[in-house]
Amino acid sequence: MSGVTSIRPHREFVLADCGDSAVRLTSLSPDAEERWQAVHAVAAALDARGDDVAVTGIIPTYDSLLVEFDCAATTHDAIRALVERLIELPAQPSTRGSRQFEIPVVYGGEFGPDLDDVAAHLALSPSEVIRLHSARPLTMRCFGSPGGAPMLDGPAFPRPVPRRTIPRPHVPAGAVAVAGRQAVISARPAPGGWPVIGRTPLTIVDPATEPLSDFRPGDTFLFVPITAAEWSTYEGVRHG
Repeated sequence: MSGVTSIRPHREFVLADCGDSAVRLTSLSPDAEERWQAVHAVAAALDARGDDVAVTGIIPTYDSLLVEFDCAATTHDAIRALVERLIELPAQPSTRGSRQFEIPVVYGGEFGPDLDDVAAHLALSPSEVIRLHSARPLTMRCFGSPGGAPMLDGPAFPRPVPRRTIPRPHVPAGAVAVAGRQAVISARPAPGGWPVIGRTPLTIVDPATEPLSDFRPGDTFLFVPITAAEWSTYEGVRHG
């Protein structure tokens, strides 16, 4: 079995079976913030239950939640029923307040090879792009690929930023990129099509530690411009 096998409308949600061992919950609220809060509330409730319901993984994004389970121990029907019960629960105030992290960034040059192109597209100077990108904290919405890249609401640019026409075969860890109205920090080296405007020397994800990342959805990131000469001051440092 593969792909979506059934879809069940549920008020402002849709529940869909995905393959042999997953169910996807999608919020249909017209408000983006409500969609994000709804799916993350269900994710937090599932996380609080631990593994007593054979749930093996929960992946919340901007407006949907993938619930993976052990199909030898439970069924799609049971997991859908569980998720529907959690949807019905009154919203609980979060016991984990958001935190703010300062992320040092070297902008432009070899660290941000697309800064000038982004500035040209926005009809701004490179320094104005940097100012807008670092002017206010950006909220992390979810982990992206590869390897747990923090996906953030974008800076207050005057218009969306297009992806590169030709993706790069190699983008280093720590690359700070923007696309559409989103922003991201590359967690691991990988190909990438988002315009890179800078790079942080911080370690975003460390596969040798638990947890792998110190960040979580709802945290805010304030980008702080630094010079290339300051790179070694922060290199390899992990915030937490």
